[in-house]
Amino acid sequence: MSVRVDIDRPQPAPLFAAAAGDIEISFEFFPPKNDAGMTALLATATSLAPLDPRFVSVTYGAGGSTRGRTQEAVVQLAQQTGLAAAAHLTCVGASRAEVDAIAHAYWLAGIRHIVALRGDMPEPGQPYAPHAGGYANAAELVAGLKRIAPFEISVAAYPECHPDSCDLAADLDNLWRKVDAGADRAITQFFFAADTFFRFRDLAAARGIDTAIVPGILPVASVAQLRRFAQSCGTTIPPWTDRLLDGLDERPAARQLVAAAIAADLTAALYAGGVRQFHFYTLNRAELTYAICHLLGVRPIDRMPADAMPAAERVCASGA
Repeated sequence: MSVRVDIDRPQPAPLFAAAAGDIEISFEFFPPKNDAGMTALLATATSLAPLDPRFVSVTYGAGGSTRGRTQEAVVQLAQQTGLAAAAHLTCVGASRAEVDAIAHAYWLAGIRHIVALRGDMPEPGQPYAPHAGGYANAAELVAGLKRIAPFEISVAAYPECHPDSCDLAADLDNLWRKVDAGADRAITQFFFAADTFFRFRDLAAARGIDTAIVPGILPVASVAQLRRFAQSCGTTIPPWTDRLLDGLDERPAARQLVAAAIAADLTAALYAGGVRQFHFYTLNRAELTYAICHLLGVRPIDRMPADAMPAAERVCASGA
């Protein structure tokens, strides 16, 4: 039996055929718990550094629980990798004077970028309550940071609505206040459908929010961990995603392949829709994030300082 192939029928372009590497990327890490974790974090950051991220950031634990480790990690990342490091900073459980002192210390250490967040209470599920002498919310924190120094400031955005907001309109009002206070960009919580991001971006524009809104991408490292994250931040896990990942926690190699495919499909759809900035929640692992950036056309660059190159290579690099 012969099979006829219709060669005249238009064929869909390969998923990443148009991806030209014309994007801006950033990476997020969490602070290590000990010296071994710091070594592993620096190794991960070093392996991702050739992709030339716009910045890398380090998270802040609930209630400021990782304050010291976050500060140490941010400074070490900046000093040992040469990357532009951003520090997460929240207003939970601290007075304005304490928060301002941390910000001053970052500025003196050469850190010029803060991810300003309201933050969560130390106990899971505990209702948010501002410190009696502290910043009441992220918008106040942004304004306070701008009074201290001309920090670059990123804030959070929630395409599916923050769990504490009564509705998306109220959530957009809160985002507008953060931008109005001086935020330079908003980074979204992770999501799984490109339409979720595009709908949110359109609603934000209609609300008058004109700063960049960068999609946050979470390559899935653990199914159980993903479900915990989604429950805490109000992200919907589509049934098809749950089905694809179900049963793979005991098969890490297979899980990594499936997770890469899910994240790749999402980033391809966002890229096709005109998105050129991506923020990756790395979970302190390099390979999945590296693979997705590669699919988007990002290629390593030589980050070696010119004065560390052999003389002949310096001549070539200078174009002489």
